[in-house]
Amino acid sequence: MRILITGTTGQVGSALLSSLAPLGTVLPVTRKDLDLALYTSIEPTLDRLNPDLIINPAGYTAVDRAEDEPELAHAINAVAPGVIACWAAVRKVPLIHFSTDYVFDGTADGPWRELDPKQPLSVYGASKLEGEKRISSADGPHLIVRTSWVYAARGQNFLRTIARLAAERDELRIVNDQIGAPTSARSIAEAIAQVLVVGQSDLAYSFATAGGLVHVAAAGETTWHGFASAIVDGLRARDIPLKTRVIHPIATREYPTKATRPRNSRLALDHLAHSFGIIMSDWKDGLERELDELAGQKRPVVF
Repeated sequence: MRILITGTTGQVGSALLSSLAPLGTVLPVTRKDLDLALYTSIEPTLDRLNPDLIINPAGYTAVDRAEDEPELAHAINAVAPGVIACWAAVRKVPLIHFSTDYVFDGTADGPWRELDPKQPLSVYGASKLEGEKRISSADGPHLIVRTSWVYAARGQNFLRTIARLAAERDELRIVNDQIGAPTSARSIAEAIAQVLVVGQSDLAYSFATAGGLVHVAAAGETTWHGFASAIVDGLRARDIPLKTRVIHPIATREYPTKATRPRNSRLALDHLAHSFGIIMSDWKDGLERELDELAGQKRPVVF
């Protein structure tokens, strides 16, 4: 099986490279190879690579900047996935596409289920929701994977930002009224590998049985403040020198951002378990693995 993976310099794309290598011939694609903003070049590129499976974690993920660049966010997150989905549908090539909890408004009391009403609060969320709609409308074999609070030991993300700030500052102020489950890119990639193994005899049927949509995130929940505290505690336990002694919990209103974030980003995982038999581990377990990697990259650590 020839597996095309987009965005392989990103967190999830990079993790997918190693997780899916045993399952076929991986075709890594970067922005240089396939610029999703130039969607007229997508079909010729897919024709040339001729994949048996497409996995698309690439996207416009600058949530706040999207408020100033709505056209670009729409092109990358909505139009391009639609073009990919149409190409794949005609050839009956299965497509796995990544979306986000930002399609929801965050007002629910419990974890969001796949078919709960969508009401994005930001340009980013709206562009990702439109991408979902275009993929579904293409009517090919597809699986839309929503995830949230993604991080890794490499790249630009909350884990590395907190590690850097904790090495520089005596005190931190972190939002404590947004709830979610920090999800490592590695755990997402491992789940996708399991999805492919479970459905390997007929991916189209497997995806259709799941309704073409599933949530993949770590189990459990915390706040950004709780996540930051766990990061600092974990780094200190690994003998990484840090300056931070106090992490102050603050309200979202005390840390204004251009784009509105959902208050509740928890994603229900029972559909994932029912459809593919996958039980996600607790977010703390995933963090331990990423902290081990982060701490081992270089001593003294430079973020």
